[in-house]
Amino acid sequence: MSGNLTRLELTWPGKENKANPEPRILIEDVTKSYSQPVSDTKDGLFEDEKAVQPTFDNLLIHGDNLLALKSLEQDYAGKVKCIYIDPPYNTGNAFEHYDDGLQHTIWLSLMRDRLEILSKLLREDGSIWISIDDNEQAYLKLLCDEIFGPSNFVANLPTIMNLKGNQDQFCFAGSHEYTIVFAKDKNKLTFNQFAVDEEEVTQEWEEDEIGLYKQGANLKSTGINAPRSKRPNLFFPVYISSNNEISLEKKEGYLELFPITDGEEMSWRWSKKKMLSEIADIIVKRNGNSVSLYKKQRPEIGDIPTKKPKSLFYKPEYSSGNGTSQIKKIFGEKVFDYPKPEELICDFITLSTNPGDLVLDSFLGSGTTAAVAHKMGRRWIGIEMGRQCYNLCIPRLQKVINGEDQGGITKSTNWKGGGGFKFYELASSLITKDKMGKEIIDPKYNADMLAEAMCKLMGYHYHPDTELYWKQGYASEKSFIFTTTNNLQPEDLKEIHDKLGEANLLICCGAFRGDFKAFPNMTLKKIPAAVLKKCEWGKPGYPLPVLEDFTDADFEFEEEE
Repeated sequence: MSGNLTRLELTWPGKENKANPEPRILIEDVTKSYSQPVSDTKDGLFEDEKAVQPTFDNLLIHGDNLLALKSLEQDYAGKVKCIYIDPPYNTGNAFEHYDDGLQHTIWLSLMRDRLEILSKLLREDGSIWISIDDNEQAYLKLLCDEIFGPSNFVANLPTIMNLKGNQDQFCFAGSHEYTIVFAKDKNKLTFNQFAVDEEEVTQEWEEDEIGLYKQGANLKSTGINAPRSKRPNLFFPVYISSNNEISLEKKEGYLELFPITDGEEMSWRWSKKKMLSEIADIIVKRNGNSVSLYKKQRPEIGDIPTKKPKSLFYKPEYSSGNGTSQIKKIFGEKVFDYPKPEELICDFITLSTNPGDLVLDSFLGSGTTAAVAHKMGRRWIGIEMGRQCYNLCIPRLQKVINGEDQGGITKSTNWKGGGGFKFYELASSLITKDKMGKEIIDPKYNADMLAEAMCKLMGYHYHPDTELYWKQGYASEKSFIFTTTNNLQPEDLKEIHDKLGEANLLICCGAFRGDFKAFPNMTLKKIPAAVLKKCEWGKPGYPLPVLEDFTDADFEFEEEE
């Protein structure tokens, strides 16, 4: 019987048709890359030791995000601490920058293909956070179970975005979305907690000789098991002095206190033994002639008090209207629908990362994740396929780097400016067809581009040697790759072999002559034949149409609260 058992999984029409995207190279557009040296920013930038340090090795990528993720896979696998994505919700509504109305089957395939690569990019102690709503959250949870494993599920957090609720929704005024959280490996996952600010410490916490504490639960039991008859061993007197000293032995002048409520004999939560051992953790509260005992609730000794995040995610700052206000403050008008507020993304990043960690968002939208990560001193990678990459993400991040963005989390992070990013476009497909329909290498690829592309396709890291022209990339300390469109002659192979030593070399070339078997540590392959079956060539990986040309009459937007 057991041999016939199958695993529980989500199925849909077309699931078997997995994308096989081309790992294209990234081409830097230096006219759009941007940075500001620390010395050029405002005076006193780092006088405060707690100030966030700017980072420079950030990537902003424009292009199809499936292809872009594939291009990152080789160099960034296992290096991303936190992934946050806000994918299309598949609501059936038309948004300014996306047609957000795909069929479930297309949406699931779209997400599956991207999540599989994202899972490979995560660090072993990393996590992924996904914003979604009721249209797809149930399907997305099952899809993530399949990709990350159900044992790596962390939480499905209802996230309050509109406390007043959307009055146009059917039956119920919708006030929340969801944030689905999965770990790469839950056993290795590292999470932070929310810090309690100084004002909160002063208001809520007191300090004794042991450390910080605040009033916890009443030590007098309540509930069906509280009566003395149910727990007779927990009914005993406690003696309280006039200055609130506690004793379990009768003393002259001490008040005798029993656990009695409205004349009914009840019980203590703690045994006599526990009270004796933890007497320093008891608070005495007086209200007229009434005296009550409470437990001292303590943070971890020696630490600044922290708050474990609740499974219902809510702060007033999470309001979707707050995200819109932040965008308006930057650009002077509403230029993007339903941007996430910086405070929400800040809390995700606070819980899941530390300064210097790498954060990735492959649905960057208006650039919120990159802006927040930058202000928090995290390294980041942002991918956006639409035109908003140019007219929203770039100018927004420039303002952050210049210290001109004074909204969002700027004040709370003490952000003043600095750092930078490199801007990349995806290269065109390596393989194209000539006039006769024959598959050839795209003439747009020069020698360096071709060498880098072949490294990605063959599983090597592109790193040209400054002295040995044939050392263009490596897979290990003794495994290299060389790509050329030339026809190699026997003397060419011998020249390389004499300098290769005990290392192995993969040579990808237009053609070669001679007995290459004479060089057992050299493998020769012809291009483009060597790569034609590696992936899907020239196929756009994103089935979601990006709307580049539109008029206001094409859309109907609900004004946010």
